[in-house]
Amino acid sequence: MSRSALPRRWRRLPAATAAGVALLLLAGPATAGTAAPPDREADAPIVLERSADEQADVVEVVVDDTARLDELVATGVDLDHHVTRTEAGIVVHAVVTPTEVAALQRMGYRVGAVLHDAADSAQRVSERDATIAAHQAENRAYTATLARSAAASDVKIIRADYYTSGTNQVLSVEAKWAQGQTSTSALTVARDSGPGTEIGSGGTQNISRFVDAGVYLYHRGAAAVTARPQRIQITSPTGDVAVAEVSEWLPIPADSPEGPGYQKDFVTSYLTPTELYDRIKRLADAYPQLAEVVKLPYQTNGYRRKAQVVLGGTNATRVAVDSLAWGHEGGNDITVALADPGAADRPLAVTVTGKDIRVSLATDAAGAVTSTAAQVAAALTAEAGALVTAYTYRGDAGAGVVAPVAPTPLTDNLKAPAGVSRDPHPVYAIRIGKYRDGSRTGVLAYAQEHAREWVPPLVTIETAERLLRNHATDENTKQLLRTLDIWIVPSINPDGGHYSFYDYASQRRNMTNHCAPGGATDALARNSWGVDNNRNYTEYSLFDGYSGASASCTGDTYAGPSELSEPENRNVDWLAQRPNMKFSMNLHSSGNYFMWSPGAYATPGRISAPRPTLADESFFWGASSRILTAIKRHRNMAVTPARTGPISDVLYSAAGNSGDMLWYKYGIYAWNFEVGTSFQPTWDEAHQEAMEFSNGLVELLRVARDFDKDKKRPTSTLAVAPSPTEGTVSVRFDVSEPAAVFYTLDGSRPTFDSILYASGGIREGGETLTVPVGAKVHWFSVDAAGNIERNYRPDDASLTFNRGWATLPTG
Repeated sequence: MSRSALPRRWRRLPAATAAGVALLLLAGPATAGTAAPPDREADAPIVLERSADEQADVVEVVVDDTARLDELVATGVDLDHHVTRTEAGIVVHAVVTPTEVAALQRMGYRVGAVLHDAADSAQRVSERDATIAAHQAENRAYTATLARSAAASDVKIIRADYYTSGTNQVLSVEAKWAQGQTSTSALTVARDSGPGTEIGSGGTQNISRFVDAGVYLYHRGAAAVTARPQRIQITSPTGDVAVAEVSEWLPIPADSPEGPGYQKDFVTSYLTPTELYDRIKRLADAYPQLAEVVKLPYQTNGYRRKAQVVLGGTNATRVAVDSLAWGHEGGNDITVALADPGAADRPLAVTVTGKDIRVSLATDAAGAVTSTAAQVAAALTAEAGALVTAYTYRGDAGAGVVAPVAPTPLTDNLKAPAGVSRDPHPVYAIRIGKYRDGSRTGVLAYAQEHAREWVPPLVTIETAERLLRNHATDENTKQLLRTLDIWIVPSINPDGGHYSFYDYASQRRNMTNHCAPGGATDALARNSWGVDNNRNYTEYSLFDGYSGASASCTGDTYAGPSELSEPENRNVDWLAQRPNMKFSMNLHSSGNYFMWSPGAYATPGRISAPRPTLADESFFWGASSRILTAIKRHRNMAVTPARTGPISDVLYSAAGNSGDMLWYKYGIYAWNFEVGTSFQPTWDEAHQEAMEFSNGLVELLRVARDFDKDKKRPTSTLAVAPSPTEGTVSVRFDVSEPAAVFYTLDGSRPTFDSILYASGGIREGGETLTVPVGAKVHWFSVDAAGNIERNYRPDDASLTFNRGWATLPTG
């Protein structure tokens, strides 16, 4: 039985709840001494919106607690994938313009240091150009061994992971304390200094509470060590003790999966979406027996805009003018002038000569101009309506008298060279495999949902090159292409990608303007438009009442007008619908995270999307350890335990993300890379990141191949231990590999409808059952590939299930 054959167990929130959660966050507490912006009443709602031609910086924002972080996310602010909990509060990285910084400060948020500014992005573009010119000639995911006394301790060690990262040695510990919900106390971890040494000889470290949306999850923390400890001990404030063995996170095996002469290192510069698509087309042409380029069914709205201009100074005197034609199709040729006729008692008049529009303003008896913005906008629309439409600024009454303006060209403000298409853009995938007929296990890798993330597309290109160029000489690669049906989409969002390279380096979203007339539709809002493609999917979305997306058309996490409203998202949905698709990797940056579902929760109360079963969670962890070890093999860079796990556990809620759709809707094992430490690092760093994460993507393919070839049946045992409750014992199931266990306690045959052995809690192992002494236990296990222990057939009369008794061993 496969994972996807198990019954679906999730349920969306009712519509009434969804509507409540989707409310926009309005003005928060004002910062002392901060004046309201011009033309805004002091008590009006604060809206995050960018002014035209502003560039964005990556800055630190410090919030007091998780509730305040959820409020920050709800504003629609553009958050980098970075969350660090410190004694001073939770530090996040926001991508914001000066206007947005001022708005956040008025809401009471503490804005700190600038980490990355627009000059850095400009330098990356220059570096990319120079590079192109020059080139034109830790973890097996071991779970910590729990050492519990017969009388249960109130503190439980969940993970104890030692790892190296570069030259640093680190011990990461996670533990759960029974009093953690109500007590703010930290826990102290004592460690030895290696085999045969005393606890405490390696020093101590404190781990602090991890509270999310008001819910205590566990304590966690990491500290530098000078020697690898073998054991740790935690004594809770109530005096209870827990001891655990330390596991190694991402140990690098001595043997390499890459055979002699394995070819890699194929990327030489950052690549725009046009260049990415050209690259995969050339690859497919070079290897027609192994690859083909597939045009996905939905074209984007295009790297194109109407030509626009805003005339006037203050809001009451502003007239916004938009061309009816796209800028590149003639809109950019239009000019508008507001002219003082230089005589008294003249009426308002509009003349059109070709594409030059002249507005002769009305004057009074003294010859002073009297035309208001509203009158000018109406006259332009009425008399020059074949070329333009005009309106007052963002719903303003337009009662202010306009000033004369010299002939001013309308422009779409797009700066990409002519070689970048302005038409609706096809999205292309390269499909790789010896047998591309749907008969092999499908794997999907896709990048650049977020436009400014320039390294992830390089990972996909590097991986495609490795697969095709090593096929003839490397047996492992040959097996991958015989076993798998591989789909690689280097850029899901080509419009936004081009905009990021040529116009606005911090662009996160696509380029589609969904703002309603009367809203932020004028030229000054052009860097605030677009849908966050990773918030527009169907499962646990903003529209279902989940947190982490914005309903504002200018919010950087704008979820769009409806689920799958965007062609970019419908393409991913189309790919996921393929019956053979079983694995996926969504490549993002930055932060060095490695994540899976659940990716969203609703607030208040942190109502999470359903967590995977213990078996699925174990499979995610086990496969992740392989993938992250392959990444670490390149230069000893470790994705840390604290940044590995479900999205909403290690980052924040991200309603409507693609990983959740692939997992919950289609049963695809879906992971997310967060590559590197910035969106647009220096080329030397970008190159290293592309190499190491390509290692990881190739390893995902090996995971999929092993899944496809897996015919080995799992085995399981019953572990019985003393219980503190008289007349009962504690029971656990141990399995030889990630597998689901179905059991009964009444002597009946276990089936797929029997009780499913569950997790003990977030990031914990299997639950501990308390059952009566002597209870008869029947059970079987089934792994992720559908192999059932002992060839048991739960749906017929088979009797080869496991049998045991809930009794303590004697002797």
